[in-house]
Amino acid sequence: MSASYFPSLSRRGFLAGAAATGFSAVLHPYSLRAAEGTAHLRLMETTDLHVHVFPYDYYSDKPMDTAGLARTASLIRQIRNEAANSVLVDNGDFLQGNPMGDFVAYERGLKDGDIHPVIKGMNVLGYDAATLGNHEFNYGLEFMSKVLAGANFPFVCANLVKGQLTASPRQDSLFLKPYVILDRELRDGAGKTHPIRLGFIGFVPPQIMNWDRKHLEGSANARDIVATAKAFVPEMREQGCDLVIALSHSGISADAYADGMENASLHLAAVEGIDAVFCGHHHLVFPGPAYANLAGVDAEKGTLFGKPAAMGGFWGSHLGVIDLMLARDGNSWKITGFATEARPIYKKDGRNNVPLVESQQDVLDAVKDDHEATLAYVRRPVGKTEAPLHSYFALVADDPSVQIVSQAQTWYISEMLKGTEWAGLPVLSAAAPFKAGGRGGPDYYTDVPVGAVAIKNVADLYLYPNTVRAVAITGKDVKEWLERSAGIFLQVKAGEKDQALIDPAFPSYNFDIIDGVTYRIDLTQPSKYNDKGEVVNADANRITDLRFNGAPIDLAARFIVATNNYRASGGGNFPGINDKVVVFVGPDTNRDVLVRYIVDKGTINPSADANWSFVPMPGTSVLFDTGPGGKAHLANVKGVVIEPAGDGAEGFARYRITL
Repeated sequence: MSASYFPSLSRRGFLAGAAATGFSAVLHPYSLRAAEGTAHLRLMETTDLHVHVFPYDYYSDKPMDTAGLARTASLIRQIRNEAANSVLVDNGDFLQGNPMGDFVAYERGLKDGDIHPVIKGMNVLGYDAATLGNHEFNYGLEFMSKVLAGANFPFVCANLVKGQLTASPRQDSLFLKPYVILDRELRDGAGKTHPIRLGFIGFVPPQIMNWDRKHLEGSANARDIVATAKAFVPEMREQGCDLVIALSHSGISADAYADGMENASLHLAAVEGIDAVFCGHHHLVFPGPAYANLAGVDAEKGTLFGKPAAMGGFWGSHLGVIDLMLARDGNSWKITGFATEARPIYKKDGRNNVPLVESQQDVLDAVKDDHEATLAYVRRPVGKTEAPLHSYFALVADDPSVQIVSQAQTWYISEMLKGTEWAGLPVLSAAAPFKAGGRGGPDYYTDVPVGAVAIKNVADLYLYPNTVRAVAITGKDVKEWLERSAGIFLQVKAGEKDQALIDPAFPSYNFDIIDGVTYRIDLTQPSKYNDKGEVVNADANRITDLRFNGAPIDLAARFIVATNNYRASGGGNFPGINDKVVVFVGPDTNRDVLVRYIVDKGTINPSADANWSFVPMPGTSVLFDTGPGGKAHLANVKGVVIEPAGDGAEGFARYRITL
């Protein structure tokens, strides 16, 4: 391998010392214990920043306490001062993921020499190395190259190949250096300095070739993570690396190793010559309970096959930290002890998030102008709607605020599955109303009027930062999905007047509407499932006349259903819907997909198509409450006859449905 793969960096010491940052510090026990010939090294990781520099939710247009590199910066500086030696890396997915990223890429653009706002924030903090995540490719290779050029630290990626793959990884032509070797001075416990060679090698999920096919096909390829590591790590050792740290933008899975696997960090850790692994992509915390009871994983100690590893959450929520105790072994170093953690920027206090650190002003200052420009962007229209987007009647009739989410999900999944084994299956979409009164009160409803739609309106349509997923299920599974959703309704007696319709204990986010099929709900039937997804009335069949393309659905036929990560992973206890039936894990949030759909279409008209309704029951009526703002939209509700029925409790308006 050519020496050009690692820069001739000037030998320099590690960033440390309270005087350098203004933080008082209590030294880590490793630094206190270090003696002559032994040293404490702290490795710090940010991952999945997704352009969150300011602690601000641009979708909701308000500050937030759970995100922001400016907040993480306080942890970085504290941790540097707790140790004699430290290194800071980023593990990818920094370039896309909130409106600031879209604003720079789609609206303002980058000229040669411009520095992207997230890079501005990172440059302030003195990163030592970084790798790419899958979202770095969302805006194309040319844009990504301009962004990387503004960084004052090196980027590495060993499995991103120009053009076609060759016979072996070491023969491939790469977009970036596969690894970087940093020559540094390590200060031991006696204050003496010694040379150390640190090697950082980076990896991106091979699935980028599916997720960003339109940007990469014909220009790039991606190799298997583990096979690539086995090719390059020995070379790094030959170049004299004392330590090899893997920057793995990949999650942790205990599944058997398979070529091209997306979440390969566990198997990567098993590669001989790798000393520590930083993980990402999963938007989770390691060490932590999310990975408990996985073979080869110690979720408390923070090891993968016995090697130290960390994953620092997402959006700057945590800082991944690996502490190494090193001993001088002749002219090299060996690890004699380690500890790992994911240090948070906030804590939970009941339903509240309490910040543990404040933002660093120099990071905010570096991105201040970009932040203000992004605020103007999210407050400006990005499209138009020809139909009002409201959720006042979303629990009793097909609804435009749910319809637009389903349209966007279907559009996205249909595109993403092109060229896969699932491309020929029909795509349905499941979506639920999030803002539908309840404990949120009579004003807790989506209400976007006809006309301009701004990016911040998307938060009104989709509250949660879920990511898109798709499941492959049968027609029978579709019916059972809907049976579980129909549990929101109380059982009704035919011929009786003004019966309560909605079960107030049933969360509206579990009331999935499935678009792409038509069906009716028989309210005389009891709910087939309880809230745990257990069958309590085996003979009940609330879902009737279920049709696909106008014909009775084939219960054995296969369908793709677009949904979100909460539902696809078993959230809500829907029968048969779990990780086992997931066929696509999207890299994008449902919110991002919704924004892209609106921008792509320009003008949307998500009028409800009344694909579901109640089975008629002559002489029967039911009552439900909704927000008083629903009065303005009552005449446009389709598929059901609704009339005012006086005042509800606590400021709600009451309505009657004649079945």
